[in-house]
Amino acid sequence: MNAHTRPGSRWLATLLVLLAPWLAAPVLGDTGGARLVTHAFGDTRLSATPQRIVTLYQGATDSAVALGITPVGVVDSWLEPPMYRYLRDDLASVEHVGLETQPNLEKVAWLAPDLIVATRFRHGRVRPLLEQIAPTVASDTVFDFEATLRLVAEATGREARARELLHDWDARVADFRRRIAAALGDAWPQKAAVVRFKSDHVRLYSTGFAGSILEELGFEQPTAVRDQGWGMKLTSEENIPVLDADVLFVLLEPDDPAIARNYRHWTSHPLWQRLEAVQAGRVFEVDTVNWIMGGGILAANAMLDDLYAHYRLATPGGPAEHVSALPDAARCSTAAAPRPELPEEEEATAC
Repeated sequence: MNAHTRPGSRWLATLLVLLAPWLAAPVLGDTGGARLVTHAFGDTRLSATPQRIVTLYQGATDSAVALGITPVGVVDSWLEPPMYRYLRDDLASVEHVGLETQPNLEKVAWLAPDLIVATRFRHGRVRPLLEQIAPTVASDTVFDFEATLRLVAEATGREARARELLHDWDARVADFRRRIAAALGDAWPQKAAVVRFKSDHVRLYSTGFAGSILEELGFEQPTAVRDQGWGMKLTSEENIPVLDADVLFVLLEPDDPAIARNYRHWTSHPLWQRLEAVQAGRVFEVDTVNWIMGGGILAANAMLDDLYAHYRLATPGGPAEHVSALPDAARCSTAAAPRPELPEEEEATAC
């Protein structure tokens, strides 16, 4: 990427030259205990445990907090700006470095991090610049919260905590699968449709954060979205039959009047009333942040909390320690000021 294609990159190059001795210091220390972290960009050598960490996507920020890390810089949240409610207490004094899709590299550089956590999906083009600022590790995608947690843990020396969190997650998944199978009997597994209402259309997801978790829990995809990539964009009420499934999980932004009007319009249509999930009373409004935006282990546990609640299943022991400490407000999503919106396929893959 040159100065012509990215305004300000010439200024950034000058800044990197000025900061080079400072930024390079952690890497040029004692390499006797150096270790390599293998990730989507290749191998990165870390000579010491990073102390100043910048996270450039939502799942990395969630994972850092879950591991007990307070980053020096984070990207803005997509909803509830500048940061999702469930992370605000932990990140109250943290600097923001722009959007996930377009981080402010100048600000990242001025924060003098000794580790940047990025993703190939978002930041492959700026990889050379990131690696000039600080050692950089990257995930392949942004919705695989288990891989992100392991990556952040390995880079920061918190593998033991990550193993605890993943052990708790696996135990909760096994418990949920056992309880829902017992509760539903022959009606299990269910086909689950994740549906997001926007102001002028509806999105039916098949992949991404929520889709991967539902699959891990034993749910099946609706027939209509199999082999459809990220999912489908529906612009006409005539497409309502495509949403047919055993259960509908509906994602809303309740403070957006246009979305609320579109939701009322679609749900009042006769074709909506014929959907199996509607007739059976299995349409659940769920938290958009938990289900597609948070992208990390904390959001995954909050999503699982939603499922326990909607299916009225007892929750033995609750989630991992940090998750159980989240306030109730962390599970309520409200839309604030309009944010730059991702293309549907990026949103589904990313969140």
